[in-house]
Amino acid sequence: MSAARVATGGYEVGVVPTGLANLETVVAAFRRLGRTPRVLDSATDIMDAAYVVLPGVGSFADGMADLRREGWDEALRRRIRELRPTLGICLGLQLLCEWSDEAPGIPGLGCVPGRTIRLAGGCRIPQLGWNRITAPADAVFLRSGIFYFANSYRLEGGPSGWVTSMGRHGSPFVAGFERGGVLACQFHPELSGRVGAGLLNRWLEQAPGASGAVGRRSNNVRLAAAC
Repeated sequence: MSAARVATGGYEVGVVPTGLANLETVVAAFRRLGRTPRVLDSATDIMDAAYVVLPGVGSFADGMADLRREGWDEALRRRIRELRPTLGICLGLQLLCEWSDEAPGIPGLGCVPGRTIRLAGGCRIPQLGWNRITAPADAVFLRSGIFYFANSYRLEGGPSGWVTSMGRHGSPFVAGFERGGVLACQFHPELSGRVGAGLLNRWLEQAPGASGAVGRRSNNVRLAAAC
């Protein structure tokens, strides 16, 4: 991985190595956008990066165990409290929540209120493939469109204080939410072609709190996150 640093002294795009994600795919997506991504070495690096990505594929319990073992959990909570540019992908979105029915008794990061539950019966589980999401007019990063999903669990309703986009797989589910510089996607933008690249680019260019961020700003940037 490139160890180049941006002028601020921190890594431009830092990727948290949960051990439950295809890190190369995430890194490649940011390289295609002309950015300098790096898989982070320690929790200290989380506060140095202009942007941080929390990817994930796998179980909630294993994901939280990885974050706690290396001290990533507290560093992520601090960063999200400050609403600094942070992106949760797939399991990364679910780990931001308080709980998951996939791992009873194991708390998540608790940065957004809510519990993830299994996708509704009557449809294929896991959800693997393309699905449409609907974004509200006040979303800064998220847009309505078709994105690639790979998930068995869902957040049923949008967390209070966050701008939420929805999808449907048997029943409605949260496809993504955003607040300040924080963005979480149940889908995989890095696997969603041009629409995914467009989303990543909007987050990189418009997230408040990042060096060089430009363009439209979220109206809720002053709100404090819960964690």
